[in-house]
Amino acid sequence: MTRPQKGLKYGFSTGTAATAAAAAALHELLGLPCPDPVHVTLPGGRVLCIPLHSHRLGKDFGEATVIKDGGDDPDVTHGAEIGARVRFIAGNAEDGIRFMAGSGVGTFTKPGLPLPPGEPAINPVPRRMITQALERILKKHAPKGPCRLEVEIFVPRGEELARETLNPRLGIIGGISILGTSGIVRPFSHGAWRATVHAALKVAQAAGNEWIVLVTGTTSDTAARSLFPFLPEEAFVQMGDHVRFSLTWTARLGFSRVTVVAFVGKALKMAQGLGQTHARFGPPDLALLAFWVEELCGRRDLASEVARSATTRGAFDILEKETCAGEVLERLGTRLLKAVRSHLGPAPDLDAVILHHTGRVLWKDADRPQGS
Repeated sequence: MTRPQKGLKYGFSTGTAATAAAAAALHELLGLPCPDPVHVTLPGGRVLCIPLHSHRLGKDFGEATVIKDGGDDPDVTHGAEIGARVRFIAGNAEDGIRFMAGSGVGTFTKPGLPLPPGEPAINPVPRRMITQALERILKKHAPKGPCRLEVEIFVPRGEELARETLNPRLGIIGGISILGTSGIVRPFSHGAWRATVHAALKVAQAAGNEWIVLVTGTTSDTAARSLFPFLPEEAFVQMGDHVRFSLTWTARLGFSRVTVVAFVGKALKMAQGLGQTHARFGPPDLALLAFWVEELCGRRDLASEVARSATTRGAFDILEKETCAGEVLERLGTRLLKAVRSHLGPAPDLDAVILHHTGRVLWKDADRPQGS
């Protein structure tokens, strides 16, 4: 794959891998020479050359596999084997393709996802890519007349890989999802995470939840569940660094209450007004924290010590020993609520919880109209 300007390597999606595998499998089924690499046309019109890992003709099917290349984007599916089996099936006089979830590919089990419960977790764009690729081959090589195909996508170790994703939370059971909107994986584009956040919110909405708890990761998710054990699983959504995106969609989908749960480092970044809290968008502003310390504690020496801290966690380890720590946390929490409200808009009720790195609650409160 090619490299963007910063030297990071682009990859291709599981949907692109499945398309290449399905096209090669159909060549096998038709008794045609199997192309390697396979040319895959992406939704935007670009053509990628995808190398095959294996291909063969079975008793009544063609089969091929591709090794998914995620480029320099960290992804649990990087290096995974993505395969397709294609066979002719009996049916009515209309052409068509039936998708099946093979081993390691999940099945949708909850409403709110891109396809109804019971459907294989092969998202709409990959389905279109596969369909168009197979139709081009049939038009060129197959005898004239109706033709119905079954396309079974499989992923060895897919069920194991899915445990490292949010699929079980979303109600995608049995393996990974076959994803992709552009067909290309851009390094650190965060697109897959945003898509997961959106899907999680849609699942929560379809399940009838009115109260959403937005957490920043797995550890804060565990802490939030202990704080709100009466809420269903779908109510907890891991937004990661995508604060503005998650809050915007929470408001658009009409939830009536939102709780934000974060550790002090992410809380400070949110209080700064950052809508994206990934490190490359800016560090936590310890100078701002030090300013609050000097203002509220009246201690320039303490403020200097906080400003010199290597991390926000280290700064609060220092502050916790001081009697004014509660006032500083109150300022941080109030500023966090104000910043979150600016992303969320006026409609939903809002409250927030700030956690110590051990998981205990340092501060919690609700949005107040007068602000701070």
